[in-house]
Amino acid sequence: MSSSSRIKIPFRTAVVMVGDYAKSRILDQLKSVSFILLYLVGFQILVLGSTPAHALRVAGGISMVVLGLAFFLEGLILGLMPVGERVGVQLPRRCGILVIVVFGLLLGMGSTFAEPAMASLRAAGSTVTAWGSPLLFSMLNQNALALVAAVAIGVGVAVAFGMVRFFYGLSIKPFIFILIPLLLLISGYCAMDENLQSILGLAWDAGAVTTGAVTVPLVLALGIGVSRASGKQEDAAGGFGIIMLASAFPVLAVLTLGLILNTDMPSPASGAEFFNTEHLQQALSLFEDENAMHQHALRMAGEDARAWFPDQRMGELTSSITDSLRPISEIIRQESLLALRAVLPLTALLLAVLWMLRDRLRHMDEVVLGIGLAIVGMALLTTGIQTGLAPLGDQVGRPLPRVFSSVAKIEGRVILSPFSLDEVRTAFAPDGSSTQFFYFQDKHGTPQVESFDPQRFDASTASYEHILKSKPLFGPELTIAGIGLVFLFAFGLGYGSTLAEPALSALGRTVEEVSVGTIRSKNVVLAVSLGVGTGLMVGVARLLYDIPTFWLILPPYLILLPLTYFSEEDFAGIAWDCGGVTTGGITVPLVLAMGLGIGGELNVSDGFGLLAMASAYPIVTVLIFGLVVRSRQKKRIREADVEDEDE
Repeated sequence: MSSSSRIKIPFRTAVVMVGDYAKSRILDQLKSVSFILLYLVGFQILVLGSTPAHALRVAGGISMVVLGLAFFLEGLILGLMPVGERVGVQLPRRCGILVIVVFGLLLGMGSTFAEPAMASLRAAGSTVTAWGSPLLFSMLNQNALALVAAVAIGVGVAVAFGMVRFFYGLSIKPFIFILIPLLLLISGYCAMDENLQSILGLAWDAGAVTTGAVTVPLVLALGIGVSRASGKQEDAAGGFGIIMLASAFPVLAVLTLGLILNTDMPSPASGAEFFNTEHLQQALSLFEDENAMHQHALRMAGEDARAWFPDQRMGELTSSITDSLRPISEIIRQESLLALRAVLPLTALLLAVLWMLRDRLRHMDEVVLGIGLAIVGMALLTTGIQTGLAPLGDQVGRPLPRVFSSVAKIEGRVILSPFSLDEVRTAFAPDGSSTQFFYFQDKHGTPQVESFDPQRFDASTASYEHILKSKPLFGPELTIAGIGLVFLFAFGLGYGSTLAEPALSALGRTVEEVSVGTIRSKNVVLAVSLGVGTGLMVGVARLLYDIPTFWLILPPYLILLPLTYFSEEDFAGIAWDCGGVTTGGITVPLVLAMGLGIGGELNVSDGFGLLAMASAYPIVTVLIFGLVVRSRQKKRIREADVEDEDE
């Protein structure tokens, strides 16, 4: 179009139009996150009986999440997805399968390194003890780079396989029927080894974390482009299924890494046995140096750790400043750099491929604007998650076990000095027995009745060592009801956080487009959200009752195999992809905060496995939804045929 034929819009009118459009997009994202926000705050106030700490900071973070979601999704639609789809269309026309496979490998690996949720995966290892789960501890700390590399290679191989499948028009079902039984067999073998069984939750969670806000839109757009260009699929729905591969291959990669590292790994033991003189050198191999080993022992076992090193002098526990205490400006700067590192290399790779193919993008100005919006949106989104959404989830998740706890939990100690025995009172029971007590002012300034233990009183210094305890919220008589509340919270958390996932929104829109409106985006999102909520309840049950991870992974996948067999090809790919996109930048930190809270309170070795359940059950719900949709469509067709015959 020549410059003379361009439509000229007055500046004020343009501002109003852009403002109205931006307002509608921001309101859409506000609606998507409003449920999870109201749910978390309401649960904290009504059930836990507390108010959000650092409310102003949390509110600012949540505002960033809303703006970040709006900008990021708009950037995906205008920039990344059109470029990815264009590359997918041009590659099969200009290049052979070998070039396509290499490109898919590079794209998969690059998108994994850029995934914001990968950083959250390591945070879940903060409750893992070196003596309780040596292999898991090693993979999350000393071999953390090897873990990330294994996951990246897994995703790269998955995308490469996906390109082969699209190029030759292969069905997704054989991949499912080979990969899933293979993973279950390897997981079953690992479940029989006390060290390997500890990494099952990590491995299956890694498969869930890899398919987030960066990977999903790119590989989906690329897959649909290759599928269309190859001409060997009946419709664009044949481009689905690649997210399933990007979830399954990382599981295989992490399990393989675990099998390799386990050859010279110490066995789980008690702290005293693990750090005794005989095994000390082997234990030291898991740490950078002796001081790091002492710090870990002190942090995870407290004063008990000093008895494990009788011949060595141990220092005091040092703590680092957490992200929640860091200045917001510092977090924004760091997340902006991460956003640039995530988006720009991938964009450069895609544009470089188009340049080598001598292809030009239409509407380059829109693409540049979209990439800029994606960078700004990701920076705002990840900053908001760190300063608002994750701290809010943590504030609810950590005290959550108090809902069903029937005993008080020791939180710390305080020395009351001076302490006078004259302030100690005596309470008598009807049977004549007596107990001593005193009044202690809690952090809210409210006097509390506390039991007095004479053995903790030091007459020489007139001081008393008081044990601080978190009391059960409802008392021992409501433990079952409390557990029910925990399950309800887990379901609501999964349901609400999934509604706000940008990757799921992108997939839902794509599903509606390729199905020409026969499958509505909101119905797919609803089915996935119900599945995530159900999966999180199952994951919480694992933590509450210390159920081995393998026995929770096995049932849903045994259900999925026959469901997949009876489902149509296009919907099978859509359903398995939905399982991969549920665990992104919003769901991961919230779910891990809950897992860490419950696991730490119940002394569970780790909080892994929740994301694995949150990925499996959405596939079940979407496949069932697909079977219902197809059944209704066939019924309508039969009814229409009968009406035609009658006429």
